[in-house]
Amino acid sequence: MLMMFYLMFICGLWVFSSKRKHLLMTLLSLEFIILVLFMILYNYIIMMSGELYITMFFLSFAVCEGALGLSILVSMIRTYGNDYFNSFGLLQC
Repeated sequence: MLMMFYLMFICGLWVFSSKRKHLLMTLLSLEFIILVLFMILYNYIIMMSGELYITMFFLSFAVCEGALGLSILVSMIRTYGNDYFNSFGLLQC
């Protein structure tokens, strides 16, 4: 069961590293990686009979990361009209 989570994590990293053209695809792959890490953390804590408070902190940070990514995506689409990384220069003012 745990091996399946590790395989899902590796697949998420592969999609993150291969889909660098669109910001939306990178954000979706990051969210997938965070959800897989949450499942791994949850199973580890359940197996060790620990408290689940840390999972709530982890989920709150994941939500903040997702909201920040979406705000960057909306700002980029309003400014440049699309979410392609190659359509704008990173060193422009």
